Amino acid sequence: MTWEPHTVTTVEHLDPGPVAALAALFDDGLPAPAPGDPLPPLWHWVALPRWSPSSQLSVDGHPFRGSFLPPVELPRRMFAGGSVEFGGTLRVGDEIRREATVESVTEKDGRSGKLVVVVTSTTLFAPDGSPGVVEKQNIIYREAAAPGDGPKADPGPASKATPVGPPIVASGVDQWDFRTDPTLLMRFSAATANAHRIHYDWPYATGVEGYPGLVVHGPLMTLALAQTHRLAGDAPLASLAHRNAAPLFCGQSATLRSRATETGKTVELFGPRGIDGGAGTVLELTPR
Repeated sequence: MTWEPHTVTTVEHLDPGPVAALAALFDDGLPAPAPGDPLPPLWHWVALPRWSPSSQLSVDGHPFRGSFLPPVELPRRMFAGGSVEFGGTLRVGDEIRREATVESVTEKDGRSGKLVVVVTSTTLFAPDGSPGVVEKQNIIYREAAAPGDGPKADPGPASKATPVGPPIVASGVDQWDFRTDPTLLMRFSAATANAHRIHYDWPYATGVEGYPGLVVHGPLMTLALAQTHRLAGDAPLASLAHRNAAPLFCGQSATLRSRATETGKTVELFGPRGIDGGAGTVLELTPR
């Protein structure tokens, strides 16, 4: 099969339904953005859900590769990070134009074997034609792992029948606990039209892709970090950059911590190994 990168242009609606769903998921006391309100940073990931026909889904739950994304044969996919520039204001309920393309495909040899890094570029144009969001995303494809490979995840809340409640809970000055359970992961998958089975199918996640438990969505961790900026009532953003260095598994303890920098603010997610274990997800924010 011959594949070439190409630009896909669509006209889409910043859907208030998934926006309200994400606000209900966070349940943090902030009002849900209503039609006409500015879309919070990164909430376009939820406001523009892309539901693929069931017949177009691969065994992992993602759409078949080879159309927009290249036909990479490596089975495991990881949301590795990216950057976003906010050139204008997008509002809930807006009809926007979306232009997306694959910017690069790079094969590498990493510590865990072969991998492929795919960089996508997406621009969301506001109704007046101005670029409201210019985004680059880094997606990494990796080789399969043996079942049970890696450290065992502490099942924690994942083993309980009742949800843990709001996922972001203040625990100190500029610090929050981030709590996950299977219900949270299922609701986020539904809100974002994400059918990747590693987030809700325990036998698949552990027995096929070799993870020690259900994997918390990379975008959910990044959105949680961005939500702390809203909770602090801080200024609108000019840009942000994010990177996911390590996975978080459902039920594991995690802490979100914010600190000021010369150019703005950095918010980091620390997993069960704590601060000394290094940040698993980092979000760097630059105000307007």
